[in-house]
Amino acid sequence: MADINFSKVATTMRDETAAGAGATGPADAPGHVDLIELIFFSYRDFVGDADQLLARFGFGRAHHRVLHFVERNPGMRVTDLLDLLRITKQSLGRVLKQLVDEGYIVQTPGEVDRRQRLLTTTPRGSRLARELIALQSRRIDHALASLSPAEQPAVRRFLEAMIGGGEGAPPADDIA
Repeated sequence: MADINFSKVATTMRDETAAGAGATGPADAPGHVDLIELIFFSYRDFVGDADQLLARFGFGRAHHRVLHFVERNPGMRVTDLLDLLRITKQSLGRVLKQLVDEGYIVQTPGEVDRRQRLLTTTPRGSRLARELIALQSRRIDHALASLSPAEQPAVRRFLEAMIGGGEGAPPADDIA
């Protein structure tokens, strides 16, 4: 991944945005533009490591999310995964079918309600999920190493506050 001089990137992007939109300069930009850009770049690189590994298997980010949450919640119901990921059955269907067909996840009927489909990673799926976690953990460890132990909890609080529906977050219908 390329090293980025964030202050230069932010200044360049602000100047390009201002020139393209006819704005008069950075003062016209809405608040937190620099943070928005940092989130874009950090997300790109955070998932980029995993994307490279997933591509070798013909998988994408949706496969990664499914593997991750099934690995972390063995025996989870398909309906719970749908709720957690906030996706439709149709969106999950193709991804889940591929993971099942290729031996990364098994589906079993529920013990009480046989209509339920319970998901568990296979040893193969567990290995891949753990490799992906290790890749992303290394990036997180590297970033946290630049902070003092006292500063590190603020990262968690910030990320938790960014999650939709959190206290102080605007309601989804207020977002254009």
